[in-house]
Amino acid sequence: MPEARSSCACSGCGSLFFSLLCIFLIWVIVLPRNPKITITDAHLTQFSFTNITTNSTLHYNLAFNLTIRNPNKRLGISYRRIRVIGNYQKKRFALVTLPNTTVPFYQGHKNTTFLRDITVRGQQVLKFGEKEISEFNKETAAGIYTIDTVLALRVKLRLGTIKFHNYGPENIHCKLKLPLRTTNSTLNQTSSGNITLTKCGDVSAVAGFFLSWFS
Repeated sequence: MPEARSSCACSGCGSLFFSLLCIFLIWVIVLPRNPKITITDAHLTQFSFTNITTNSTLHYNLAFNLTIRNPNKRLGISYRRIRVIGNYQKKRFALVTLPNTTVPFYQGHKNTTFLRDITVRGQQVLKFGEKEISEFNKETAAGIYTIDTVLALRVKLRLGTIKFHNYGPENIHCKLKLPLRTTNSTLNQTSSGNITLTKCGDVSAVAGFFLSWFS
């Protein structure tokens, strides 16, 4: 019996080693690279509190364009869902799911996708302490607001005709520092409340590639 168990254990180790070796060889062939995401032409036309107390209502209006680049030669990417989360001083004030007319979409090899006119607009009650209110007042006086824009992605990878499992949601952070945009400014005037480009965190396609094999 001990010999039989030892034989089974060796067989299991051999199968695991063979599987890992196959995955490694495929990885060497595919060389997955992380997609690059940037926010362009962002502008903030409203960002204000009403009745600033411990429970205040934040009114906001943020719009931007999104550029997603797939640098892979062999790996395609399907974006199944994209949500935009707005955080201010580590408190969430907005959650927007991009509509079906925009997502899902497939992105082929060496391809760039442009998502335009993404709008995050509305109002939200937030509970702020004296420290947060003081920071908001400082940013208002300076005319620059720090907004953590998070992209929550659900992604599926494709290698030729092979489709892997969905993975995510994966949160990609895009740190924005934006002044309020004046009503008579144009989209390309950086001085009136726009930024030309903000690099976001990477989509972990490499990690997703490995996770897909064990899903």
